[in-house]
Amino acid sequence: MSGPGVVVVPGWPQPRGYANGMVGEGRVLFVAGQIGWEPDGSWKKLDLVGQFGQALDNVVQVVRAAGGGPEHLASLTIYVTDIEAYRRDHRAVGAVYRAIMGKHFPAMALVAVSALVEPRALVEIQGYALL
Repeated sequence: MSGPGVVVVPGWPQPRGYANGMVGEGRVLFVAGQIGWEPDGSWKKLDLVGQFGQALDNVVQVVRAAGGGPEHLASLTIYVTDIEAYRRDHRAVGAVYRAIMGKHFPAMALVAVSALVEPRALVEIQGYALL
């Protein structure tokens, strides 16, 4: 199985921590929004960085269940309820990201929202993978 490939736009600056586009072939996996709770539904992480890591790991677990790995993720949309916490802790978020994803940076968007359906959730991550 090979993962998606990075699209490079001539003349654009090199993106840092994301790709402007990804291209690939294979089965498409649509990963529902995952939040920062444990697989049993309990909450062990109540801060943005901890929930980000758990939510991202939950996304990767869905991809693994479909037969892929982090390298197969082509796109992530990250929703956060506290953009100032994200800005303040972005280095810690990046370290957690790399611990789970390595140096694979798919196309990404980060969106600030006022709330998520689960009241304790600070982060929700939706993804698409090419398997």
